[in-house]
Amino acid sequence: MLIGVPKEIKNHEYRVGLTPESVAELVAHGHGVQVETGAGLGIGAEDDAYRDAGAEIVGTAAEIFANADMVVKVKEPQPVETDMLRPGQLLYTYLHLAPDPTQTKALIASGATAIAYETVTSPTGALPLLKPMSQVAGRMSIQAGATALEKAHGGRGVLLGGVPGVAPAKVIVLGGGVVGFNAAQMAVGLGADVTILDRSADVLERLATHFESRAKTAYSTRTRVAELIAEADLVIGAVLIPGAAAPKLISRADLSLMKPGAVLVDVAIDQGGCFETSHATTHAEPTYEVDGIVHYCVANMPGGVARTSTYALNNVTLPHALRMADLGWREALLRDPHLRNGLNVWNGKITCEAVADALGYEFTAPDSALTGGQAA
Repeated sequence: MLIGVPKEIKNHEYRVGLTPESVAELVAHGHGVQVETGAGLGIGAEDDAYRDAGAEIVGTAAEIFANADMVVKVKEPQPVETDMLRPGQLLYTYLHLAPDPTQTKALIASGATAIAYETVTSPTGALPLLKPMSQVAGRMSIQAGATALEKAHGGRGVLLGGVPGVAPAKVIVLGGGVVGFNAAQMAVGLGADVTILDRSADVLERLATHFESRAKTAYSTRTRVAELIAEADLVIGAVLIPGAAAPKLISRADLSLMKPGAVLVDVAIDQGGCFETSHATTHAEPTYEVDGIVHYCVANMPGGVARTSTYALNNVTLPHALRMADLGWREALLRDPHLRNGLNVWNGKITCEAVADALGYEFTAPDSALTGGQAA
């Protein structure tokens, strides 16, 4: 199989679909790899590193999309990229389709087969290809929130950990999953006053056991959220419904309860955001203000630490890429029901039920893709 790696073109996105080490693994399995020139510069990987790993360096993304059987990316394809996809081609990347009808329509029109990292599951029901980026984003959310709290950036002028004689900042984490846990770890480590909300008794028990007295836990209700955000300096939105649009936990009206200069960091922005006033921002212009509340809603937060993120991502995406290259995507999905859950679009049809429900498409069971259509 010929695998193609285009350079990411989303604003300030420095990650790359495959590291040189991952390329070497694919080449060792007998596959060809084409990498767009400069694709790895954001992680410190020069073209020569890819050549040494066995890749062919090509000049444009158009060549990658024209030649590759499987395109491996990090972020969802931008419009110029979806225009280059073709029927039967395999796209393997993050997609986040539920809040993105435009991208979904373009992928359907392309006829390509699209596997989304974020809906691949594990035997325990976890999301192993999303987890490393959730870990990164959770940790970065506290760094970003701490910066946004500085007066020069529009915040309240509060130091997360405080100092002797001055109370630390109050940090509220909405959601106790991977993002929330990592956010809480960072905030606790900096000495903040941390409360984590969730609706799972098991999650709350696990968090309480881990953090002991270093962080508080609370069952999430609208009333409790309203009470806590009124006291908060920093609120981290860390909720996730796999494949679906994020629920809106804080409305615009709720902003009036908050202290002027308080900060909202919406880590769920890729899935539409969990605050009503959220809209996607970039690393170039990461924040904006609504009713005196600073919003940080960067849609590719891990791209800011591209080297760490790329290597963490490749650790979990490469094994599936190897299987699909070795076996063909159909056989790989037939053998692995958890990888099968990553199939979002096939032959102009939506094969992820959460996406179909969110956007009003007819749902086609992934099994249909495995028994019909053109050969892989």
